[in-house]
Amino acid sequence: MKRLVILGSTGSIGTQALDVAQKLNYPVLALAAYSNVALLEEQVRAFRPRFAALFDKAAADDLRVRVRDLDVTVLSGMEGLCELAAVPEADMVLNSVVGMVGLLPTLTALRAGHDVALANKETLVAGGEIVMKTARQNGAKLLPVDSEHSAIFQCLQGTAQGMWAPPAPSKALRLKKLILTASGGPFFGKSAKELETVTPADALRHPNWSMGQKITIDSATMMNKGLELIEARWLFDIPEENIDIVVHRESIVHSLIEYDDYSVLAQMGLPDMRIPIQYALTWPDRVESPVKRLDLAAVGSLSFFAPDDEAFPCMQLCRRALQKGGAYPAAVNAANEVANELFRKGEITFPNIGEYIGEVLERSLPNVTTEQDVLAVDEECRRFTRALATKK
Repeated sequence: MKRLVILGSTGSIGTQALDVAQKLNYPVLALAAYSNVALLEEQVRAFRPRFAALFDKAAADDLRVRVRDLDVTVLSGMEGLCELAAVPEADMVLNSVVGMVGLLPTLTALRAGHDVALANKETLVAGGEIVMKTARQNGAKLLPVDSEHSAIFQCLQGTAQGMWAPPAPSKALRLKKLILTASGGPFFGKSAKELETVTPADALRHPNWSMGQKITIDSATMMNKGLELIEARWLFDIPEENIDIVVHRESIVHSLIEYDDYSVLAQMGLPDMRIPIQYALTWPDRVESPVKRLDLAAVGSLSFFAPDDEAFPCMQLCRRALQKGGAYPAAVNAANEVANELFRKGEITFPNIGEYIGEVLERSLPNVTTEQDVLAVDEECRRFTRALATKK
């Protein structure tokens, strides 16, 4: 049994994590969300945590009134999220907030010595070196929740001497390559020309996964796979050139690893996030899953394709950011968060997302050594990207 703190509890990952925690009979000490007061109130009443937080202060004030009959302390803002991440009695913090908001709570949890089940891509994209160093210094583990990184992590368990988890280096495992799979999103097969006129509604129709809007748009642009490439570089301590991406439409093979002898292992399962969520929460153990079994005969066939970097340039832009190093991964993440939101609002076109990320990559940026440096670069690149949108 593990005592949990769940940050981002009202989102897609958070709600599924609560479903898993309930089935495992894991106590929930704290819940946090951005501004969804109604759903967080339901969760607080169902799970009776000691603490709750909303990033939005007005929403937190509202929740405080709604749950005044319960023995729960309601906090707000980044301070509230970080206070929850450091709750002393916690065994694990699951961070599923969306965006750069997740960086400081992750670092806070690690500095408190808590293991972190990580579903917040931006933590490692923007602050990978700082985050992994912090985990090592505090003897804390980072357990991946993303289906792709969980798949790699699960495959590695078969090679490790004893149970292995980041941030211990994986170089001794004789890895040659990591192979991330991508569904291809709703626009697989479309040309760069055809993508000029797609709408946010079109982009939000993901063929396989049910996710939040920001992540679904990232899947449509293939930016999510670029972000996952950066994550994998840090999480598994492997150079960028040893990470490949392949499009796999069925989302049955969640990722693969290749060893020095060219043997390849894959992790497979139905596209249901409760599998990687549960593995992160129960590691190093496995328990019966709440999802359906994979029936390969019913699936019938599996297909694989090379990515189309002309129509979907974001993956290569993320690769370039890793190659340039320093502040550039944080910069492309910031540009994407702004451009993604602008596209969802109908203020820019789908191809503009990749164009703006490319513009940020051409900038001269300072070096980053602390989380404050990362946050400063993030804010500056957000301003720059918004300015690009006003000039279009």
